[in-house]
Amino acid sequence: MIAGTLLGLLGLALVANGLWIPVKAELAQLLIKASWQRVQQGEDRSRPWPWADTWPVARLVAPRLDKDLYVLAGATGQSMAFGPAHVSSSSPPGGPDNIVLAGHRDTHFAFLQDLVEGDELVIETENGVDRYRVDGRQVVHESRTELLLPTGRAELTLITCFPFGRILPGGPLRYVISAGRT
Repeated sequence: MIAGTLLGLLGLALVANGLWIPVKAELAQLLIKASWQRVQQGEDRSRPWPWADTWPVARLVAPRLDKDLYVLAGATGQSMAFGPAHVSSSSPPGGPDNIVLAGHRDTHFAFLQDLVEGDELVIETENGVDRYRVDGRQVVHESRTELLLPTGRAELTLITCFPFGRILPGGPLRYVISAGRT
């Protein structure tokens, strides 16, 4: 009887733990959306919750896939737990060069596997809207840091871990989407 109860509680704990990450990711986007609306009204660095060390810098939309996400400043593990994030060494969203965004493959950037060449991506900043067209997909080793560098081309680079659907976090491979500004 006690063993059955303990096994039941352990199973419940495992299910709750498995749901925590996707639920947290979705709830965070609601708070970030409210913060983004304050940014659109002129508030600088509006934090989505009082203890946040990040703030929304852009909105990313993939119309064909009906994806609408808010992009956070600074691609740290902590900020990417709540949404896709801007790699601060790259051009800022709305900027003239290579804008790099990173996100987790099991939450916000899971949709990258469904993007195809020709798909439109939209970046909205407090200064306006830019449209991009997907023109490349590749799997690379994490050491390929040149993907984060300026290219002299107005483009958007989206990066996530690879392969999709893997249970263990991390790994040395990255899935990269490139899109040129239209």
